[in-house]
Amino acid sequence: MTVLILAQEADSPTDHIVLELTGRSVPVFRADLSWFPQRLSLTAEFRDGTWSGGLSTATRTVELSEIRSIWYRDPAAFRFPDGMTDVERAHAHREARLGLGGVLAALPVLWVNHPNRSADAMYKPLQLATAAGCALAVPPTLVTNEARAVTRFAGMAPHGVVGKTFGPNSVTEQGVLKVAYTRRLDANDLDDLRGVDVTAHQLQDWVDKDHEARVVVVGDQVFGVAIRAHNDRARVDWRADFDALTYDPVTVPAPVEKGVRRYMQTLGLQYAAFDFCIDRNRQWIFLEANTAGQYAWLEAATDTPISAALVDLLARGHAHD
Repeated sequence: MTVLILAQEADSPTDHIVLELTGRSVPVFRADLSWFPQRLSLTAEFRDGTWSGGLSTATRTVELSEIRSIWYRDPAAFRFPDGMTDVERAHAHREARLGLGGVLAALPVLWVNHPNRSADAMYKPLQLATAAGCALAVPPTLVTNEARAVTRFAGMAPHGVVGKTFGPNSVTEQGVLKVAYTRRLDANDLDDLRGVDVTAHQLQDWVDKDHEARVVVVGDQVFGVAIRAHNDRARVDWRADFDALTYDPVTVPAPVEKGVRRYMQTLGLQYAAFDFCIDRNRQWIFLEANTAGQYAWLEAATDTPISAALVDLLARGHAHD
């Protein structure tokens, strides 16, 4: 039985997982969705209640019936031939998504994670509500495009507020990468709220934190790594200065572990990276959960066996022994 990996071509964690699976003599078929339809082809027939056929590249083929599990690791978008109009390209993209995606969705295999489950789990307001419903502590949060609501919310926050994006925090504008890190809003920010009305914004109470932790869940295994920031910039958003961070494995408190397991069940996930703040009273406060969250640098720094757990899950083809 084969593990199908859908991932971008230049992705070192995927390379590592492929090597580990190959070392265990588990067949792997790796492709990027950007290969379809020019470098990846699909033939599938539905007869007698099942789908048969396969996926093929110029050098390899995998039979649909041989797929045991699918690791959907943020593949690139379909790439169509040059010369198509925008209307033709949009039509082709929809048909590819519903056709190729539909066949794969119909297979009786383990997904890590199913793209529809990941798409649902991207919504930060849904994440917060789900976490609270799973008995995880969640900071007060505002979603608005009204300046007066920002003023009111900030006035109620005992330690001030932070602003953060709902989606990826980087954009490329005129060839320049720009990153919007989480930031604390000061008096100058709150005095000039022009532009708030143009889209939705997310504000949260600032947590007076001791440190943070990333909790990575792989199937039925839970791994915790403490992230400790050693300057003010990284203390607000640790992504802003990786050189100012140190890491150590940490035991996830039982109530938090129970909550993240319920969260995974509720949203139908097999993999997620949870981010928590640990406040001065040692309370773990949920911030977000990323279904494509990175883990490799934490594994390298702490020897936490996340890759091994992922390989076990994909090779096994089901969540539990």
